[in-house]
Amino acid sequence: MQRWTTTLMQAALSGLYYTGLAALLAPRTRGKGVIFTLHNVRPEPPQPFEPNRILKVAPDFLETAIETVRKAGYDIVSLDEATRRLKTDGPTRPFACFTFDDGYRDNRDFAFPIFKRRNLPMAIYIPTDYPDGKGELWWLVLVAAISRANEVRVGLDGIARTFATRTPDEKNRAFDEIYWSLRRRSESELRATVREIAAQVGYDASALCSDLVMDWDELRALAADPLVTIGAHTCRHFAVAKLPKDEALNEIADSVTRIERELQRPCRHFSFPYGDETSAGERDFEIAASLGLETAVTTRKDVLRAEPIMTGLPRISLNGDFQKARYVSVMMTGVPFLIFDAASAVRRRLGGWLGRRTPEGAARGAATRPGAASI
Repeated sequence: MQRWTTTLMQAALSGLYYTGLAALLAPRTRGKGVIFTLHNVRPEPPQPFEPNRILKVAPDFLETAIETVRKAGYDIVSLDEATRRLKTDGPTRPFACFTFDDGYRDNRDFAFPIFKRRNLPMAIYIPTDYPDGKGELWWLVLVAAISRANEVRVGLDGIARTFATRTPDEKNRAFDEIYWSLRRRSESELRATVREIAAQVGYDASALCSDLVMDWDELRALAADPLVTIGAHTCRHFAVAKLPKDEALNEIADSVTRIERELQRPCRHFSFPYGDETSAGERDFEIAASLGLETAVTTRKDVLRAEPIMTGLPRISLNGDFQKARYVSVMMTGVPFLIFDAASAVRRRLGGWLGRRTPEGAARGAATRPGAASI
């Protein structure tokens, strides 16, 4: 996310908080509850070149978020209990779930002790190649490669490009352009390109997954605690919407089966990798439902409103750029997402109106429709 966009969003959330508008509307807008998305929990401060900093929060902030949720009158519950409440007709106490994607070892070392001290549940979604040490954490490999280089050469959209990467600003610009171009490609093309960049600068990523992610023995030990739910996250961390239907089904089903075999317990919950509209859609929600999963979560941002799609649930990211209690308080109300949806609807109508008049307007309208890449 560009820094000016982050600053604008921080200001908007702060405005909703300090004016009291979010709190005023909360009883009507907060829905039944919220599922939070997290990845890394680590104490190190952000670095000048750390484009994935949004995926990392500090342990102190995690504690702040938990206390903010509890002070708002929410129960912090397991995914199984969230499922029960979502399927219950009529009002229930508002609830929150804390979920972690990818199975990083820091979830055990820094996050789990926080939940354990408070006797609170948490969930971790595992791509099943990762505990074997075979996962390609390509977004981290890209950072590591760029951090080591003074320039990076790469083909993007059929054009040979050379990026200067001497300073943190240059590295950040290069990462943003390469990352978002790759996200539009197939998973095989994306990963092959990142491997080429890593080889170009002499970076060996073979041990990265084993260094950062829990293995099966570590997962079994953690899952032995009844506070911890282990869910599936595909086998290879692929965007399933980009895959043929049979391959998408296998990615989901095989990951569920592997977790059940390794942990000797049912696996009822799933998380779509990346989780945005371009990575998981209606077809994929139907696949998850056909496999008998109780829930599947996305990263589409919203609270849990009435009659949700149980295998296409939204989540709210606890984001490294938004580590303040007031941001958590406002997002829990659901107000920012209603505002965003309303603004998107206006843009779509405007795009349609312009599209009936000029070719340029038609192009602008297409970019605002649901499912278009938001970059």
